[in-house]
Amino acid sequence: MFPEFRDLISKLKTEDAHFTRLFDKHNELDQQIKNIENRIESGSAVDIENLKKEKLKLKDELYVILKAKAAEVL
Repeated sequence: MFPEFRDLISKLKTEDAHFTRLFDKHNELDQQIKNIENRIESGSAVDIENLKKEKLKLKDELYVILKAKAAEVL
């Protein structure tokens, strides 16, 4: 996710608790979706769709933070 911000992501994960919570939640949702799709966890197509929407919302929030922090550095 966001390879162009790899260094900034690493930095924020150590310095910004809010960013870290969002990032970790995004990864948890991604794993949960994979587990449902691979039938490791139970869930319906609607569950997957809702999880994907939540994950996308988090990704958007992360991107806003990354863009703002990148602009501060410049």
